Amino acid sequence: MESIGVLLTCPMNPYLEQELDKRFKLFRFWDYPSSKDFFKEHSNSIRAVVGNTTMGADAEMIEALPKMEIVSSFSVGLDKIDLARCKEKKIRVTNTPDVLTEDVADLAIGLILATLRRICESDRYVRSGSWKGGDFKLTTKFTGKSVGIIGLGRIGLAVAKRAEAFDCPISYYSRTEKLGTNYKYYPSVVELASNCQILVVACALTPETRHIVNREVMDAMGPKGVVINIGRGSHVDETELVSALVEGRLGGAGIDVFENEPNVPEELFALDNVVLLPHVGSATFETRKAMADLVLGNLEAHFLNKPLLTPVV
Repeated sequence: MESIGVLLTCPMNPYLEQELDKRFKLFRFWDYPSSKDFFKEHSNSIRAVVGNTTMGADAEMIEALPKMEIVSSFSVGLDKIDLARCKEKKIRVTNTPDVLTEDVADLAIGLILATLRRICESDRYVRSGSWKGGDFKLTTKFTGKSVGIIGLGRIGLAVAKRAEAFDCPISYYSRTEKLGTNYKYYPSVVELASNCQILVVACALTPETRHIVNREVMDAMGPKGVVINIGRGSHVDETELVSALVEGRLGGAGIDVFENEPNVPEELFALDNVVLLPHVGSATFETRKAMADLVLGNLEAHFLNKPLLTPVV
């Protein structure tokens, strides 16, 4: 397989890059200043593309690489891949589900605790020496709070399971009511937000779910409500989120993903009721290796004419 051309769209993971280099003829997209020049020179050499949530395979790339057979994404999310064009051109698409579910769900609970108990602010309080001047202010408990989840897929269910251990009543919104759960279903996000204290965003990003958490949803949460986003940045209207937090219409937020990463609205930096993370939901050594192995396994399966491990298209 050493002669098979594979395009890595951007730096992702050292282990993945090293293994791709060993097994295939690897092209690093960022090594070429001009994408047009790259496509002109190598358009007939690339049979596979490895992308992620930063850069996948859009219509322009698909059209520019006529020999492309498969896109193997180092992510669960597929919003950076033109799936319709891939289907049209019979290009296979894979992702990395399941292996990152537990880490992302763990992080959601961590964000909830950090936001409600002001863990980051407490840490700064100790480091700055402020404790010598008096005790830290009281915060609010997590146990028993009602948790609403947008998207009851693998990650949403894993979050629900963890929140249940804190005696939290669970409710959810999804496109259709899920059979086999005892969780309360709401047919709209606004109804869900009106009936929970903590709202966790865990759905896939599609045109329909872009800004699914908007001003109306935030106002339904109210001044004690907390929004946790472990999905995609564009699930939340960031402009409205900033306004709601600054004006006190929303109680707090724990955010791992942003609309224009790595750019974050600077107004959030001054707010102590917000916890900001640099998109690290799946960022553990164990999970990133498992994700890389899935990418590699899918590529090898494809080129050996074996069934794909995690096919999407």
